[in-house]
Amino acid sequence: MVRSPPSGRPIVLFGEATAYPHGVDYPQTLVEGDMVLIDIGCFVGDYRSDMTRSYVFGTPSDRQREVWELELAAQAAGFAAALPGNPCEAVDKSARSLIEAAPGFESDYKTPGLPHRTGHGIGLEVHEESFIVRGNNRPLETGMCFSIEPMICIYGAFGIRLEDCAYIAEDGPRWFTKPCHSIDDPFGYEVMAEA
Repeated sequence: MVRSPPSGRPIVLFGEATAYPHGVDYPQTLVEGDMVLIDIGCFVGDYRSDMTRSYVFGTPSDRQREVWELELAAQAAGFAAALPGNPCEAVDKSARSLIEAAPGFESDYKTPGLPHRTGHGIGLEVHEESFIVRGNNRPLETGMCFSIEPMICIYGAFGIRLEDCAYIAEDGPRWFTKPCHSIDDPFGYEVMAEA
């Protein structure tokens, strides 16, 4: 049975507000060219899901497209590091290293860059152990479920978060949801139409 969460709300952000991982408490007005961030989830039985998509209302600028593609690459790097036996922090380090190596981005949880953990455990609660963050040396084990969402924050401009949940199978990581295809098709509508 799939049902909406009984408490809490999805996060919907526009423009500069998308740079804040947990949202803002002021009214927003959507305008052409704004980055849009939507963080949603639901229940399947008693288990939680969590997914975030970022895209542009209108045509993406070159800078929006460049940062979006960096975010997608960082998410893929985190996924590639999610191997059984690797520490949880390896996923964070892999995604973070890719962002830090890009021109103009800061290291060590500073902005512009990745000031937030790369993911969290998910199950009966939406945010639970084990956190995908520096310092968490717990080894990834078969059956563990967690998000991979290395959010890029550029205060004063925009932020981009692509969040999908994965689990550890005996031979490596598997996605619960498919990561975004492109900034122009963040929900995969074109991909579905081609299938």
